[in-house]
Amino acid sequence: LENSVTKATTACFEPALDYVTIKIPRWDLKKFARVSRKIGSEMKSVGEVMAIGRSFEEALQKAIRMLQVGMYGLVGNKNYSFKNLEKELNQPTDERIFGIAEAFSKGWSVERVNHLTKIDPWFLHKIKGLVEIDEKIRKFSLSELPTEILEAARKKGFSDKQIAIFTGSSELEVREKRKKLKIQPVVKQIDTLAAEYPAKTNYLYLTSNGQEDDVPFRASKKKIMVLGSGPYSIGSSVEFDWCGVNTVLTLRKLGYQTIMVNYNPETVSTDYDMCDRLYFDELSFERVMDIYEKEKPLGVIISMGGQVPNNLALKLYQAGVRVLGTSPESIDRAEDRYKFSSLLDDLGIDQPAWKEVFSIDDAKRFSSQAGYPVIIRPSYVLSGAAMSLVFEEKFLERYLKRASVVSPEHPVVISKFIIGAKEIELEAVACKGKIVASAIIEHLENAGVHSGDATMVLPPQKLYIETIRRVRLIGEKIAQALNITGPFNLQLLAKDNELRVIECNLRASRSLPFVSKVSGIPFIELAVKAMLGLPVSNGRSVFELNYVGVKAPQFSFSRLKGADPCLGVEMASTGEVACLGDDLHEALLKAMIAAGFRPPEKSILLSLGGEENKQKFLPSAREISELGLTIYATEGTSRFLKRHGIENLPLFKIHQPRQPNLRDYLLEKKVDFLISIPHTGKRIEFDSDYRMRRLAVDLGIPVITNLQLAEALATALKTKELEDLKIKSWKEYD
Repeated sequence: LENSVTKATTACFEPALDYVTIKIPRWDLKKFARVSRKIGSEMKSVGEVMAIGRSFEEALQKAIRMLQVGMYGLVGNKNYSFKNLEKELNQPTDERIFGIAEAFSKGWSVERVNHLTKIDPWFLHKIKGLVEIDEKIRKFSLSELPTEILEAARKKGFSDKQIAIFTGSSELEVREKRKKLKIQPVVKQIDTLAAEYPAKTNYLYLTSNGQEDDVPFRASKKKIMVLGSGPYSIGSSVEFDWCGVNTVLTLRKLGYQTIMVNYNPETVSTDYDMCDRLYFDELSFERVMDIYEKEKPLGVIISMGGQVPNNLALKLYQAGVRVLGTSPESIDRAEDRYKFSSLLDDLGIDQPAWKEVFSIDDAKRFSSQAGYPVIIRPSYVLSGAAMSLVFEEKFLERYLKRASVVSPEHPVVISKFIIGAKEIELEAVACKGKIVASAIIEHLENAGVHSGDATMVLPPQKLYIETIRRVRLIGEKIAQALNITGPFNLQLLAKDNELRVIECNLRASRSLPFVSKVSGIPFIELAVKAMLGLPVSNGRSVFELNYVGVKAPQFSFSRLKGADPCLGVEMASTGEVACLGDDLHEALLKAMIAAGFRPPEKSILLSLGGEENKQKFLPSAREISELGLTIYATEGTSRFLKRHGIENLPLFKIHQPRQPNLRDYLLEKKVDFLISIPHTGKRIEFDSDYRMRRLAVDLGIPVITNLQLAEALATALKTKELEDLKIKSWKEYD
């Protein structure tokens, strides 16, 4: 069997490696209140990174930066400390490695750390060595830093940013000093044969532990660099890799050489045969500049990898990199909440009342005038990180601090939150400010559920033609104002015949693969051609479809002990599914089943918080009663249903020591399905309703916590039998 990587050896050859690789899982546990952060035998990670270096220390620091969790490396991370360091080391969490570094910085011995962590002393000695280099560098300013210390630090994986923090300078100043001293990384080939035979692989990485590059470089106008998406995480998964891979495939079809930069071992974009050169390395300003300066490509495509490369847009542009597609200045106008809100005001496009805030008093004044609830929105973040819905003043300060920590270099904006608004998205590709292809997506859930957790419908089923026309007009205005070339995503609210814009992303969105596959429009191909200045023909209208596509989120609450399955403005889903059907009901049922929701066969438990939710769900409750299911209900919901002629069996809540108790019914699997709708307009509390939802999740009972989704599911179950769901191939839908 020939080795397809080396082209020179057989499969039985055992290679010796001249590099070290480190794989670290990516966790997103901070997104969940009350979740257990303990790492044990049950998997909780949502992705992983793989770093390559020529020493353990170099690979470790690279891997930590690759996680994209705001860390500059093992050390040098601002304001990072543990309240109970001994507990952190003894009980592993997703942050324990930083606890180990802190322990050594406080003078703890390797023996003590080994006793608490049971980590092999070899690794601990290496980590301790990094802490010692940190302490050594901090004794100097950048101008005084000895060359041998700088060189030693670089070989141990210290980045320009880390050294800048230690010496009180800037990243660019460190870079400039390095280049003057000729302390530059070299490009090495992943040589699976350790030089015993010539390797043909195009797998490359950069290291400070080497003297010369393994590959030649020459500038070319037919060579384009594509930045990948980094680790899978909540908010960034295979959808962005799909966009990156299709970008590379389109470029190769058009006759361009392709350079991919990514470091996620799970992706197709990091397959050795996907592009002409693959850099398995960091998506940081420093590393992208290193590769760009060596390769000298025609330009760089940053808009296909999600938020990670998008965040580099302005820095790369200011450093002289040619960014293909929409100008980074326009990207900044869209990503910066203050600049974008100002732009909408200038264009006369309606948006919820907003204000950029610089103090708690500022925030309190605005919130009081606009009226609660308000939504706190940091800039340059993915999956709604640190975005918070605030119903009362007492929670304002806490959530503002979270937002300023997660996005310290950019403004925090507070907006009025509109309860009961429908959310709509426009997915589009533009060329020099003119839209050439678009699709409008309808969310089943009202605003307040992050778009990544929303159930999406294409084409829209319940939007007025006038609403659709106005969405397109707004999209055209914004595309023209920002002179967009490439993909973009626009999010809007619709209520009382009014449309308000809430966000615009000048990049591929996580919905783009869904839209492309349902519509058959090659959005990525059109976007790439537009970015290269090639002629672009308009795509067909999505409203001509004779079928419906539904995208449903996939959650991992069963693995996240303690987390409440209630949805909010910060994304919680770890994946998604999409299904097609002849109508909305068929597509929705297929998607829900595909996402792991087993339809109820015998019974359903209803818990509806607040009078408004009870009234709104009444028609759906009638539909459920007509299915012949036994309806269980919590006390208040039970009384309401009986008052309206719907038979049900009342169950006491978990905290009530009375029978029949819903805890027993859940444990005995007498309940097939739980619909638990929190009180509208109130902050979700960890009360008996939370305990009920959490118990259901732990027992594997499907839970729905959104009113609109529950209503849609009830109608779908009433309309369709499981036997009615047609099994058809993708090509049969036309």
